[in-house]
Amino acid sequence: MFSSFPARAKLWWRAAASNIRNQLSEGIIAPIIPQHKSHLRSDQIDSVSTNADHRDMNQVGRDDLNITKGTTMMLNRRGLFALALMPFMGVPAMAQTLPDHITIATEGAYPPWNYTAPDNSLIGYEIDLIKILCERMKTKCDVISQEWNGIIPGLTVGKYDAIIASMGVTEERKKVVAFSKPYARAPNGFLTTGDNELKDLPDPGQSFDLATKPEQAAAVLAAIKAKLEGKVIGIQTGSTAAPFAAEYLKGLDVREYPTFEQLGLELTAGRVDIAIANVTAFKAIIDANPPGTLVFTGPTFAGGVLGLGTTNVAFRQGEAPLQAAFDTAIDEINKDGTNAALTSKWFGTDISIKE
Repeated sequence: MFSSFPARAKLWWRAAASNIRNQLSEGIIAPIIPQHKSHLRSDQIDSVSTNADHRDMNQVGRDDLNITKGTTMMLNRRGLFALALMPFMGVPAMAQTLPDHITIATEGAYPPWNYTAPDNSLIGYEIDLIKILCERMKTKCDVISQEWNGIIPGLTVGKYDAIIASMGVTEERKKVVAFSKPYARAPNGFLTTGDNELKDLPDPGQSFDLATKPEQAAAVLAAIKAKLEGKVIGIQTGSTAAPFAAEYLKGLDVREYPTFEQLGLELTAGRVDIAIANVTAFKAIIDANPPGTLVFTGPTFAGGVLGLGTTNVAFRQGEAPLQAAFDTAIDEINKDGTNAALTSKWFGTDISIKE
């Protein structure tokens, strides 16, 4: 079809096609379903989706634009011309709209981040956070509880739209889901009982990054590992502490528990000597026991297998409009102090994002 075009015209149309392809892939514009439905079979019309990540733009001609994989979209030359010029004219591109109803999953067993009250209602920092974020996004949100082991699979199969459950970003998780901007800081650390010799682990209160200063972190971990010989170490199944223990505590007695609440009970009962987890999860269990029963020990770690040391909202990959809406709301509450007040309320300290 391009053979009859002058050289400049061919280059222009190719540039226009490339421009539209980029806008579709980034979710900046959404395909337009033609008014003349005779161009589509009925099954094609019903299957049209506005999710740009599920499309593959292969061919562009003067008069029509064909998008394969079961969906056909027709644009006349005037429409194609307008779309191609949008970035240069400053005209807002057609935006995909945010759903008016979002379902969000949380674990409901990780106080004070999220947990279940005696009346079976969900409470905690992230439950309050969800309410605020949804108000900022002006959308209705339902919150459901989901066991941690199945929380990512439930998202990928469409059981809910997002996860807000003290989830950190790791390279492995990024292969499966997408993440928002961070809404809180959450390194991993150690918790033990006040009468256990492990209460005096080296480098208390220090922070080490496994990614940016690996040699320094490795030296500290070697000293800690020597102290943990013969001890029972508890972690939560599927948490960032699991790959951390597998990488740095090989050969030690590491036991996994389905929830942090169960791990805490085992720790206070003396069946576990030390717990490794997101340090913000420790406050609730410390406060639930007499003073001195449970204590922080040793340093904290982030980076590497532990991820960025932040907590982020998780989405299915390709949900650009939803992710953008959350990012905007998260930026707002971090900048205006709303999140600082909220984290101080639930954790006794401000762990909001300052950057």
